Formats: sequence, structure tokens, C-alpha cells
Amino acid sequence: MLAFAGVYRHASWISPFLLAQSHRPSTAAQLTSPYGQFPVPNDPFQFVPCTSWSILPPLDDQTPEKTWAKLFDPNPEHWSWGAPPASKEEQDHHNPYSGRGIYLCGYIDVPLDYTNNSDSRITRLAVTKFQVSGLALSDSASCSSSEGKKSERTIVIEPGGPGGSGTSYAWRAAEDVTKRLSGGKFDVLGWDPRGVNASLPAVSCFPFDADRDRWSLLAVQAREVSPSPMAQLEFVDALWDSTYRSCWERQGDLGRFLTTASVARDLEEIRKTLGEDDLTGYLVSYGTGIGQTYANMFPDSVGRMILDGTEYVRDHRLLGGFGWTALDNGTDAWHDGFLGECLNAGPEHCALAKPKTSESVTLPGLVKRMEKLVKSFIHRPIPGYSSSSGPSLITYSRLVDSLYSSMYNAYSWPALAEMLSELEDGNSTLATAFIDHWEYDPTLPCQIASKPSSDELAFMVICGDSYDAPQPDGLEWWANLWEEMTTKSWIASNLRFYSVFPCRHYSDYWTPAEVYRGDLNHTLKNPILLIAEIYDPATPLRNGRRLLNEMGQNARLIAHHGYGHSSRDTSNCTDSIAKEFILTGKLPDEPETACYANEKPYLYGKDKAKIASSESWDPVSDWRKHLEEMKLLGRH
Repeated sequence: MLAFAGVYRHASWISPFLLAQSHRPSTAAQLTSPYGQFPVPNDPFQFVPCTSWSILPPLDDQTPEKTWAKLFDPNPEHWSWGAPPASKEEQDHHNPYSGRGIYLCGYIDVPLDYTNNSDSRITRLAVTKFQVSGLALSDSASCSSSEGKKSERTIVIEPGGPGGSGTSYAWRAAEDVTKRLSGGKFDVLGWDPRGVNASLPAVSCFPFDADRDRWSLLAVQAREVSPSPMAQLEFVDALWDSTYRSCWERQGDLGRFLTTASVARDLEEIRKTLGEDDLTGYLVSYGTGIGQTYANMFPDSVGRMILDGTEYVRDHRLLGGFGWTALDNGTDAWHDGFLGECLNAGPEHCALAKPKTSESVTLPGLVKRMEKLVKSFIHRPIPGYSSSSGPSLITYSRLVDSLYSSMYNAYSWPALAEMLSELEDGNSTLATAFIDHWEYDPTLPCQIASKPSSDELAFMVICGDSYDAPQPDGLEWWANLWEEMTTKSWIASNLRFYSVFPCRHYSDYWTPAEVYRGDLNHTLKNPILLIAEIYDPATPLRNGRRLLNEMGQNARLIAHHGYGHSSRDTSNCTDSIAKEFILTGKLPDEPETACYANEKPYLYGKDKAKIASSESWDPVSDWRKHLEEMKLLGRH
């Protein structure tokens, strides 16, 4: 739906509810921790070893520190540890968890309104840290003096969105991040921005996800299938007026305090709470918007910061700017990437490269085939069935949404190609399994403290950041914008249009407490590293170049030649520059450096000359991994 981050490389999502054992905390009388008690005295983050019971105290709790401390489970078997060391020689026989990092959960309280000292309200930010040194035994029997110590620097991470969860990102990728960027030397900390996920108050305008689901199909119906585009706009316009009314009724003026400027101030509070002289960070997609804003609001606090999948925040000050900045890149990723690299990989690796007739498959021919297939859904959906949800329809709107989502993650392309090939043959089984998913899943057990997702926050951030852009009267301007965007890109236009259309009603309910309208060329304590990708469907290379042009000597740029959103295509060149920068602060002398991905799509981890058997391959499993990744990063 938005310029969401496809943050990291192909990996299964691992939930904290799976990593941590679901045990209620034991009392100290029942069990004493060999690693001491948590939180430790004077810890500003109130860190405890993470378990599935590490849920923040509510804002109306008069003694939140005591409530939080009671959630500490002293049994190390219930804690979430990092991967074991590669060899037994690295282990300390005195400490069964030596050589393993530890996931620590905590929080900090920051002002809800930084512009008004008389407003005592707070937002409680959830944080998760992966401490690479693990924990030291409290009896000092451990032979390692470094165990349990904070690292010299902490890599602060944010996955994007708006609405992406930094704590979920830490759970999923922190060990990979510290290895990639610091050789496992530095801790990694993720936080949920205000209103997101576990942070409080959390934004949701619907009481339950099922309530949102009932409107979701109509709310993003493609222009191509709308009998009357203007009637569709009238409907969605009324729906967002109603939705924002619900946000106001449920959460009052909270929408005033969600802009990127407020999030940047929260990030500075995190930096100060870490006790580090400047910020070390790896910020992705919308996170780069936070990073640009932070760097120019707090130039003396900028340390070794990497902005990957680079936005250009000046665009977001314009009405509709968040929506129309990357339409061509989505199309190019489809044509040159998904289809072109399919043919380069060959029929052994891509189902669409297999001839359907006696003629060989060419790129122009494959483009026409896919255009014919996709357009056929405009006139009539294809019926489907699944045992979990019964009857289903594969519609044009949902199919194109899936195609665009896949452009964020080239690791999903073999599964998508298989699905489209089957659709060509009249088989909707895979398409139903891929597309028929909802936020509310009645087959899953109810989670502890289950609450609806914070989908509406994304639009409130986008609209707050552009609130003072001139707003046209009526819907005619929006209808023209939708038509222009659809003409420019059939694959990207509809969802990107719907990411900005809710801004018609934002100012009916809120005026932001603060937005940043300054320049992006402040002199920084340290220059930052920008990474922008050739075929990124959300944040094209020109964003990075425009930002570099404005920042001048305050930045260097890697032009990452690869596919997907952010530098998920592994490049030894990109990784070596990024790692040296995080470890030493050294950057290339040249303003721009070209780096190329190590491998091509459809061939990741494969030797083209040694074709692996696909008998055990499950495209549904691969696609669901992709969906989970997009969901965690705020893209549904």
C-alpha cells in the first residue's frame, strides 16, 4: 500500500511468541536467576530478558516500573537467546549460554507533545535490544570478562512503513544486522515508533481487525475495474471521513503527534538514553525519512548512520507526494526484473520461461502474455476454493496488489511465476492460497493482549507530514491524479494512490503539533551513507541522488544495482562499504559508488549449471514467508 520496507534478505519470520517460551513469570522464591535480577538498578530502559510476557505496563499504571519488574521470569530456559556459537571451543562450561547473545525487552517514556511543556501526557516506546555479549553469571564464575557488557556502539534500526515495527525487526534480523554491519561486534536496538505495535498509546481506529477487513476490498478497488471511478472515490472519501472520525472518537488528538518530526525527537531521546555521544543507525525506507529529518534537526548527534532505500522527504511535503514518486520503478522492476530475469534464468528456474507452444519464449512475447492474463481479470474474476476459507475470488485488484508487493522482494519471484503460470492454464489453486488472506485469521488462537493492528497510523503520518500543502476543493483534482497515475503504471498506481487519498480529511480532525520544513543540507557531526537501488519499486535511485545533491559533503551514496526494496540483494561491495563505515567511520572519497548484487533473481543460492531438484519445493510456503515479511514491515 505504501513505500514500505522490504528490509532484509530472504529469511523466515521468527515470532517472539515462538522464540520465547510461553510461561508465566516464576517468583524469585521459586527460582533464582543465575544471572541476577532484572531490571538492573538505574537501567533507563528497564531491560528484562524477553519472554512472551514482556508486555508494556498500561499508561494509566501508577507504578509502571514495579509492574514491569514483576514480569521478569528468572528461568533462563524461558529467555530468548541468540544462536549458539559455531564451535564448542567458544563456549564456557561454567555458563551454559556463553557465546550467545540475548534479546532484552524494555521501554522509555517520552513526551507526547514536545512543543508544550504543560502537557504531561507521555508515549511509552517499546524497545528490543540484541546484546551480542549475552549475560554474565552473577557469581562471576564466567571466564569471559566481556559477557553481559553493552557494546561500544549500538546500531539503532527502523524498518520503514510508516507503521513498521522496530521491535519485530529486531527479533527477526538483529543477529543478521550485527554480523553484516559490525562483524557481530555491536548491539542492535529496534523500537516501535509512537502509535505502532507494542508502543503506547497504539493507534487503531477499528476495535478489531475483522471490522477493518469487511471494508478492505472496496477501500482499494482498482480504477480499472471501477464502473465509475468518481463513484469509487466518493465511496472511499466517505469511508476515510468515517475512519478518521472513529480515530478521533477513540483516541482524541493523538493524531496531532505522529508526524516524522515527533518520531525524530523520540529517536534523539533513545540516543541520549543509550548514553552514546552520537547515533549509530541502520534506517530503511520510511526510516530514511526519519533519518533525514533527525540528521537536520539534530546535526550534532549524527554518528555513523546508514539510510537504505532512500526517500527524499521534500516530496512528502507535497499533496500526494508520497504516492507518485516511484511509479516508473515499479513498472521497470516488473518488466526488466520479474519477466526479464525469468528468461535469463531459464525454464529450469522460472515457470513462465517454459514454452506454452512450440515457439520459444521471448521477452516481448512474455510481456504480451502477462498483459493479456492480468487484463482478463478486469472483465471477470476467477473463482477459487480453499479448504480453510471456502469459496474465493481472484480479482484484478488483489492480483495486481500481489504483483506489486512481490516487486519489493525478488526472492518471492519463483513462487509468483509458478502461480501465474498455473493461472494461465486455468488453475487457481495457487492463486487462492497466495491471495486469500486477511488480517483477522479465525484459525489462530487468541494471543495474549491481542489488539487490532495499527494500519491507520501510516495514513496519519503521511497526511500529517503534508498537512499544509494546498488542498483542492472537491474530488476532481484527485480523480485526475488517479487517472494520471494509472496511465503511468498499472502495477503500482492504485495502491500508491490510496496511500495519499485519505489526506483529504486529515485536517478536518487534526493540525500537527510539529513538522520539519527546513533544508536537508545542515553541516553534520559525521557524514552519512545513503544506499539507493536501481530497481527499487518504492524508493528509486533518483531519490538518493537528489538527496546527495542537496546534502553535498554531508553524505556519500552507494548506487546498488539489484532488485527489490532496499539492499536485500546481497552485494559484497555494498556490505564491505557499510561494514567499514559502521566499524571505523570511513566512507568512500567519491560522492557516488556503484555496487552490484552478487546473484540474479531466480538463481539465489543456486549454480545455474547445477540445477537443483524442485520436487520438495513448496511455493505456498515461500509466498507466505513473503507475506509475513511485508506484514511485519507495515505493508498488508
